[in-house]
Amino acid sequence: MDSDRGSSDVTDVTQLVLHERRSRDRGWWDAQRECFAPDSTVRVSWFRGTGADFVTESEKLAANGEDAAHSVGPPVVDVHRARALAEVPCRMDLHTLLDDTPVTLFCHTRLLYRAERRADRWLIASLDAVYQSDALTPRVPGTRLNLDEKKLNAFRPSFRMLAYLLGQRGYSIAEDLYGDDQPERVATLHHSAWTWLRS
Repeated sequence: MDSDRGSSDVTDVTQLVLHERRSRDRGWWDAQRECFAPDSTVRVSWFRGTGADFVTESEKLAANGEDAAHSVGPPVVDVHRARALAEVPCRMDLHTLLDDTPVTLFCHTRLLYRAERRADRWLIASLDAVYQSDALTPRVPGTRLNLDEKKLNAFRPSFRMLAYLLGQRGYSIAEDLYGDDQPERVATLHHSAWTWLRS
């Protein structure tokens, strides 16, 4: 690989994934759609489908007042020819209501992007989230949250509060999500990603 081209590709993929997250938080839906390849796939807690549909459903969430913001760390990018992997540490802050009580959900994840260079432009081919931990706190300190412990304990620890909160809104959270509480499945995801990168 040419060193100048390799450095440029790393920069381009880094900007691609950062622009995707920024567009999501700013409500720049057309710009977010442009980040995804037409045949892209997305798998996160509340959605599984194409990149285009993911943007459409994100827009609906925002229109319903779900105020989510994503803080991301520096991506680690690996490039091989016209394919790339980017792993991005991410914290989502969601300001919302739980039984009319203002709350904030803090969710820590790692976002794993697969990207492809198509017609000299990098596009996201897939996005998977690996869930680490989360927490739910009242916006007003000292406010008591009435949580159903039986329901809460039924969810996996890496995304327990997220699943509980989304479940209250009618979303069904898949049990096969990637999370640090199931390291074997995370290892399988990474093995698959590296195999894809080198193929």
